[in-house]
Amino acid sequence: MKNKQVFEKRKKFIMELLSDPLYKPMRLRELGTLLSLKKPERKELFDILEELSLEGKVSMDAKGRYSKVSGKYGRKIYGNERNTEGPLEKKEYRPGRNEKYSEKKSGKKNPEIEGTIKEGVFIGHPKGFGFVEIEGEDEDVFIPEEDTGTAMHQDRVRIVIKDGGKDGKRREGIVTKVLERGMTEIVGTFQSNRDYGFVVSDNPKFSRDIFIPRKESKGVRNGDKVIAAVTDYGSKNKSPEGRITEILGNIRTPGTDILAIVKSFGIPCEFPEKVLNQAMRVPDHVLDADRNGRLDLCHLQTVTIDGEDAKDLDDAISLTKENGHYHLGVHIADVSNYVQGGSALDREALKRGTSVYLADRVIPMLPERLSNGICSLNQGEDRLALSCLMEIDESGAVVDHKIAETVIRVDERMSYTDVKNILEDTDPQAKARYEELVPMFFLMKELSELIRSSRHSRGSIDFDFPESKIILNAAGRAIDVKPYEANAATRIIEDFMLLANETVAKEYCKGEYPFVYRTHENPDSEKVESLLTLIRNQGIPVQKSGKEISPKEIQEILEKIQGLPNEPMLSRLILRTMKQARYTTECSGHFGLAAKYYCHFTSPIRRYPDLQIHRIIKDNLRGRLEREGKTEHYREILDEVARQSSVCERRADEAERESDKLKKAEYMSYHLGETFEGIISGVTGWGFYVELPNTVEGLVHVNTLWDDYYTFDQGNCELRGDMTGKVYRLGQKVRVRVEDADPLMKTIDFVIERDF
Repeated sequence: MKNKQVFEKRKKFIMELLSDPLYKPMRLRELGTLLSLKKPERKELFDILEELSLEGKVSMDAKGRYSKVSGKYGRKIYGNERNTEGPLEKKEYRPGRNEKYSEKKSGKKNPEIEGTIKEGVFIGHPKGFGFVEIEGEDEDVFIPEEDTGTAMHQDRVRIVIKDGGKDGKRREGIVTKVLERGMTEIVGTFQSNRDYGFVVSDNPKFSRDIFIPRKESKGVRNGDKVIAAVTDYGSKNKSPEGRITEILGNIRTPGTDILAIVKSFGIPCEFPEKVLNQAMRVPDHVLDADRNGRLDLCHLQTVTIDGEDAKDLDDAISLTKENGHYHLGVHIADVSNYVQGGSALDREALKRGTSVYLADRVIPMLPERLSNGICSLNQGEDRLALSCLMEIDESGAVVDHKIAETVIRVDERMSYTDVKNILEDTDPQAKARYEELVPMFFLMKELSELIRSSRHSRGSIDFDFPESKIILNAAGRAIDVKPYEANAATRIIEDFMLLANETVAKEYCKGEYPFVYRTHENPDSEKVESLLTLIRNQGIPVQKSGKEISPKEIQEILEKIQGLPNEPMLSRLILRTMKQARYTTECSGHFGLAAKYYCHFTSPIRRYPDLQIHRIIKDNLRGRLEREGKTEHYREILDEVARQSSVCERRADEAERESDKLKKAEYMSYHLGETFEGIISGVTGWGFYVELPNTVEGLVHVNTLWDDYYTFDQGNCELRGDMTGKVYRLGQKVRVRVEDADPLMKTIDFVIERDF
């Protein structure tokens, strides 16, 4: 009886696999490989397919490939266009890849739909369905594949909400009209097919291929990375059409893969000639006229502490201690002295919003002549700065401060590694070389620990996740991936920069000046409740006292899970519950830091909001805010500055993530068949994610777990076998084998390692 139940479960599973819209007909051997089956198990797979064939649910073509049998009228697929609408009519379509081109016409109309009408932005999904994000609403609307119409990723659409989200269910809707196309150009890989070709988008959310007629192919070769302008968005049953506008290079050419990511996110990577010319006119040394009215701090013992590869050094530190009080100077490059508001340099900086740090390159916000030259606090060179000079007592509180225009000179350009080794007494040579600075470094560590303790006492949340450090060879190939851990030196800089940011924000908020703040809002109450339920299901007693959770309560939860096997995964779930920080013109605080006042003041070389508030600070110091009407000017422009900066920051973050995913997949593609031990970092209905110690994450598909039929338990965040009761849960250690790694799709597939 049990064997029969297992057989029926597996039949159901195979039918679900063959019914998946992304499934392409496969032979028995290919299916067996996909499911990671041993030879005896492939015999059972054959028996299942035979029985499904007898039942008329599965058919096999002349090449031995299995597919689901369509209904009365069939279901025909043209490339990735899915026709599921009743009897086959004469419909206009363009071929999918590997299909012969022909033209058919259709005139079917959509039925009238009733419901709440909304407008928003369509977010596509690789499987064909999507979501619509509506401005001002926290929850998006789910759009089933059959109801997406002709909407594509990033389109602005009008929808009818047919399900109001009652009983806790997600709202569901139908796209009735595309109001504005969001993507006019597609970056992807060209695939040729005789007299025409297709561009397969690098962005999986844009799930339809772009048909390219031969006359519009521009001589592109198979496998080239290209940019295609969309000339016709097609219809439900007709592929979009386009023309090649730029050939980025063959995918095997070093750097082409990252360049494609840059282009796909629309990140400007070349500076206009006018901007470069303006940068060339900037002097390469401090002019005597620029020193007038500034506080000369060149006598202070001052250092920069950065990564070994850093070239744009925009912050320097000085520190002394007198009568029990610390005198900390955070000196920030005065970029605003060289980038005037409204200039070509300034407009380009606002357009970029931020520097972008990718696996093999940096795309700077400012031209290199500025960012690595006069605006960089280079060792031994006089430089203009905006300094936040703070007096700090024994409790870590700022008891007095001054913000001033200054001239500084950096004594040493220190690296994180050297400072760390000096503090840990692991490098006698470094200690001897920087003998005069060693006392200051230990004083920095002392003050850093004091500031961190003070911040912790008020409830600041500290997520200590290792970042990824991807090592590339000369050809741009990923040859290693390592966790990049924080250390005493990185913590010193972080603590001092945070304190300067808070101090500046507090002064300008209390003074009610026009300003740009860094805002982190309280998390959504419903998401918090779901999180707390999940944590309690893990056997960890947690609660909150009020309607909204406080930073201190989040901090206490992190302390409770500290040291547990699933600590990293629960920490990530807590992080995902948090809202995304953004730039605003209102000072509403920073939840994660438990800070009432916060801004970004310390990186004007690579972040536009910092550059903008430097101008405001200098105008205030010089009395120009009121006298010259600058207050009204800033109030008019700052909302757009904050919005644009937030958009550019999200764009940069996404591009950096995609770059890392690509290089991690490339690295793992050199390790196919190897086994690793990892921890389950996420569980879904389609499988679970496993993170390796080197920060690489891959997916174990549920359809490769052939030993049972698994059900997803969302409340406990686990997959449970129906017959065996075997469980795969968050935080569990598993041993996996690298089954596949696809740099083009940026995916890594694992299978659970078993004894054969």
